[in-house]
Amino acid sequence: MEIALLGNPNTGKTSLFNHLTGSYEYVGNWSGVTVEKKVGLFKNKRATLIDLPGIYTLNPLSKDEGVVTNYFLKEQLDQLLNILDASQLERNLHLTIQLLEYEKPLTIGLNMIDVAKNRGIHIDTNLLSHRLGVQVNPVIARSGKGCDALAESITTVKQCNTQKLLINYGKVIEDAIIELEEMLNGKQTPSIRWLTLQLLEGNPYVREYLHQWVKPEVLSNFVNGVSQQIISSEGIMTLEQFIYLKRKAVIQSILNDAVTYSEKEKTPFTEKVDKIVTNKFLGMPIFLLMMYLMFMLTFNWLGFPLSDALDSLISGPITEWTINLLTLVGATDFLYSLVVDGIIAGVGGVIVFVPQIFILFFFISLLEDSGYMARVALVMDRIMEHVGLNGKAFIPMMIGFGCNVPGIMAARTIETPKERLLTILLTPLMSCSARLPVYALFVGSFFVKQEALIVLSLYILGILVSLLLAKIFSKTLLSGETSLFVIELPPYRLPQGKALWRSTWDKGKNFVKKAGTFIFAGSVFIWLLSYAGPNGLNVNMDDSYLAAIGGVIAPLLQPIGFGSWQAGSALLTGFLAKEAIISTMNIIYFVPDEASLQGLLASTFTPLSAYSFMAFILLYIPCLATVATIYKETGSKKWTIFSCFYALIIAYVISLIIYHGGKLLGFT
Repeated sequence: MEIALLGNPNTGKTSLFNHLTGSYEYVGNWSGVTVEKKVGLFKNKRATLIDLPGIYTLNPLSKDEGVVTNYFLKEQLDQLLNILDASQLERNLHLTIQLLEYEKPLTIGLNMIDVAKNRGIHIDTNLLSHRLGVQVNPVIARSGKGCDALAESITTVKQCNTQKLLINYGKVIEDAIIELEEMLNGKQTPSIRWLTLQLLEGNPYVREYLHQWVKPEVLSNFVNGVSQQIISSEGIMTLEQFIYLKRKAVIQSILNDAVTYSEKEKTPFTEKVDKIVTNKFLGMPIFLLMMYLMFMLTFNWLGFPLSDALDSLISGPITEWTINLLTLVGATDFLYSLVVDGIIAGVGGVIVFVPQIFILFFFISLLEDSGYMARVALVMDRIMEHVGLNGKAFIPMMIGFGCNVPGIMAARTIETPKERLLTILLTPLMSCSARLPVYALFVGSFFVKQEALIVLSLYILGILVSLLLAKIFSKTLLSGETSLFVIELPPYRLPQGKALWRSTWDKGKNFVKKAGTFIFAGSVFIWLLSYAGPNGLNVNMDDSYLAAIGGVIAPLLQPIGFGSWQAGSALLTGFLAKEAIISTMNIIYFVPDEASLQGLLASTFTPLSAYSFMAFILLYIPCLATVATIYKETGSKKWTIFSCFYALIIAYVISLIIYHGGKLLGFT
């Protein structure tokens, strides 16, 4: 049995999915978390649950909302599970009515009843169930309260709608439903009633679906005829408005019966905080202060001590044990060098930064789960509207701080194709977690007293460059319509420890996985290139294939401050994964028991060239996984190639300005 889970954005849908299936999907206290369907098995193994993107209506405005309509048109499902926010019932019920019109068995999970109660909202669930003709189960998805009972109910009891016709739309539309049914002449389709209403509301996916049986001109004449009758008889401007008002009247009648309100706090806590954090003067400084504190904790206060301890463990006991074991088994020089100089140096050099990665993700998860990130999008909207985007585009960019791949996928929530493409092209400029080890390595070598400030400046640089390019692209390559910015600000919530840990682990585990798989394989390959050369094996590093490859591009890097073959080689491997830059440098500069990598870097870089190098890493070609995602989301080779080349050019120009501008100002 397949059950589809649907609801408005930020109603706790993914939290409910996690409780019902026992799996873990990314949960955020902001809209746009789910951008494609996710599938899980109920804990009792009796049904499959499909978590669909959050939507306000089945008439899609954005690409991710189109996932839901396409699913309804093309997939076979047995039941619907509709999650409602009890504190926002009036708005949520508009989707519920459209789901009822689909005429599949439906169950309601009434979530956030605790939030509603705190706001003085009391809902008679029995009366609400009677009026809607479906079962209503109160739940608190964040804590799991009521979730087991809901799962048992929906998977063991055959659900049915006791009220087939919730709304009578009047003779014109009811006759239109019959007329469309006659046009389809018994074809196997979803509910005719639902198809007709969605068609009349202007759903493009439904219109295209019906074209396989009804000619486009016949369908257009049908819709226009109904529209003219409604406008002339009701005096309403549009057909969509008429349908909306009919639904609104029924919803208001249901609320009058099932919901009562008691006196509540005049100004909720959320609104008190929002007066400060979304203030047009204070909002941006507060955001920058939050970022600065996050980086201070990641680097100065917590991160570096933990990384140093892990580094001591890897370079000390672990390396010694490995050397002793290799000596004991009589390993060849080749195997010894592979394990010690290749695997331990390459993989170990990346793993030492795991504490900083997890600390950063912990605080990002804290900001997300608390509800603050949605406020950042609102604050940024005032800036982004001047560059041809809106605040919603900043949400994929913020997700890109963790990883550019899900950030690009999150652009599906943006309504207009122009803004969606623009967001996809700019999101790789956001500093993802894979770049963080590079920053940590260099700030630890050259900026010991200003680690947090230097890293914060790189994140801000990525944002500023993306805003400047958004302005240029929106006026040239991607001029077109812009959309209005509408975002739901969720209430502030105290993050739960378990959910916070899961969210942190979910973000950080990919870094650990890559260290154990992709970086491991890459380290072996890089070591082989450094071990072999035109003159044979075990050659001097400067005579290796790696040096020859890096030497080809080294002259091009000279004007921006780091024209060595070592830097060139590291940048080339960075295209595969940004963490591979650290692996490459550890292998190239690896000198056991004599000097640290940070000490060796100080002999080949200056603070100014180090900052130029970090800026180049921030902006140059996206990693391979990101490039593949860009192609998948745009479906265009042209835009995928463009995303690589424009980023490379911008990185070079910015690094050139930083290096020569810094020299003019007297920095070294």
